[in-house]
Amino acid sequence: METRNVIFSVVMVFSAFVLVYKVVYEYGSAKEDPVIVMSAVILIGMMAILFLSIDERLRKIERDISDKERSLRVSMQSVEEEVRDKVDTTTRRLEEIREDIMKRGYR
Repeated sequence: METRNVIFSVVMVFSAFVLVYKVVYEYGSAKEDPVIVMSAVILIGMMAILFLSIDERLRKIERDISDKERSLRVSMQSVEEEVRDKVDTTTRRLEEIREDIMKRGYR
């Protein structure tokens, strides 16, 4: 988790607390209920944790994709080198056979 994301989450929770506190105690009914304020703060806190969790999961998926891409790239290079070696070997062998046929044909 980045520090920036944690700071944003704390600010989000604090802002929710202040907003709900102001709304309930200044514009609310005569019955002041701290449960409303705390439930709103808990709700926003859970949303902040959810956002952080999603961010962390996306980072993990990104790392996994990057690792698989790197692995695939290395595998492709390995296959490319094998194919190149086989084609070179076959080309040399065909060239030898062609030269042998040309020598026999001119005799």
